[in-house]
Amino acid sequence: MPDEPLTPAETRDLRCLAAAIIPASAYYGVPGADDDLIFGDILKSLGRDRDDVRTALTHLATLSGGSFTDLPPDRRAGVIATFRAQGATPLAILTRVVLLCYYRDDRVMRSLNMEPRPPFPKGHVVEQGDWSLLDPVRARAPFYRRVS
Repeated sequence: MPDEPLTPAETRDLRCLAAAIIPASAYYGVPGADDDLIFGDILKSLGRDRDDVRTALTHLATLSGGSFTDLPPDRRAGVIATFRAQGATPLAILTRVVLLCYYRDDRVMRSLNMEPRPPFPKGHVVEQGDWSLLDPVRARAPFYRRVS
């Protein structure tokens, strides 16, 4: 089952959920995560995450009482709120897949004034942040076993 594609019902619910995670914006001139190109990339990129995505979609269907896609928009919003509150790892993985594929899209990168290209060999300039935010991590005792 891990290598099998999503069922048509799972695909419809995932597409609808992806649009809720990242809706299209006319203001910024960007597509939503349900755009044909982006959603196609999402489906191709599930790979090792397919089981977790399926688990999240099964939970979404349970909360929806059937098909999430067939719910009226106001009911969908309530289901999404419950879904987010109950969260768990499968939802985090599903969200990560959607976000990674969304920000791989050339149109999205151009909207952020970034050249749509791989980060290497040219690299990207990263603004320096507040390094003091890492102080609590540095102060924490090591939680690993030293290897000699």
